[in-house]
Amino acid sequence: MIVDAAMNDFMRPALYDATHPITRAARSSGPLGRADIVGPVCESGDCFLQDWPLGTVAPGDVLVLWGAGAYGTTQSSNYNSRPRPAEILVEGTRTRLIRRRESRADLIRGE
Repeated sequence: MIVDAAMNDFMRPALYDATHPITRAARSSGPLGRADIVGPVCESGDCFLQDWPLGTVAPGDVLVLWGAGAYGTTQSSNYNSRPRPAEILVEGTRTRLIRRRESRADLIRGE
């Protein structure tokens, strides 16, 4: 399954072979099929999980990567000309945008 995230957004699986669970944001019922969850950057390290139990996912579904840790953002980069993602803080049942998604204009601002 190719997701709209890549190793430049979250390096821990590529750098440390770290396992960070991924689930659907919406609950699903039924059996959990297994999937390799990878990013769109054509690099062998652009793999988040292999043979991971995950329900049926359709285009536009939101997935949650759990336990990103303190260094998720500091290790991110604009590798392969990819803008960094937004950051959302989850506090109980509330969410808050704490860093907006970068735009393509942000990538070339200093040139």
